[in-house]
Amino acid sequence: MKLLSADFVTSAAAGGTAHGIPHDGLPQIAFAGRSNVGKSSLLNALCRRKIARTSAAPGKTRLVNIYRAWLEGGPGGPGRWSVYLVDLPGYGYARGGADAAAELRATSEAYFATVARTTPAGTPDARGASAVVGTLLLIDSRHPGLESDVVAAGWLAQLGTPWHVVGTKIDKLSRAERARNLRELERTFGTAALPVSAESGEGLDELWQMIANLVRR
Repeated sequence: MKLLSADFVTSAAAGGTAHGIPHDGLPQIAFAGRSNVGKSSLLNALCRRKIARTSAAPGKTRLVNIYRAWLEGGPGGPGRWSVYLVDLPGYGYARGGADAAAELRATSEAYFATVARTTPAGTPDARGASAVVGTLLLIDSRHPGLESDVVAAGWLAQLGTPWHVVGTKIDKLSRAERARNLRELERTFGTAALPVSAESGEGLDELWQMIANLVRR
């Protein structure tokens, strides 16, 4: 599988989300996770260029930011294909207190409501299903089992689209910590986590394989 190109498409906020989210029938993969879990860094590493802004300060992403990637081959056979990668606002922290946190949650909820509502007939999702073919729940592998992540997993489970756990920042753990924390993630969420590192590149090929399996099934 070969990444051909990746570009920023648009940003959308709660209230205006319906006008900003593409609904052209192309599949979308949503990236969800706590603030500062490394969503933007992972997107940059996946796309092999700096398309997403990163910050050491949590709560930086306040919009739904959408990118489009073009690829060649992979699971599903030869041929070119395209997917939207959707960076949702981080949960668990918001500069501005409770009101800002509520705004960020509303933005994510509006995104899922919008793609479920506006997917046009005659597309691959003509059965009425959401254009979101999968959600990646990013969890800091150094901190497995946080309550906010468990709550997020429960919320995603109710949406009816496949979701997968991705353990970020795996390079920050020792071998013993890595084994222990990956076991804890699997115990907590009932599924094995894919360990990745935006810094070292570990797991990025496997993550693209996961995305391709969701998009091209």
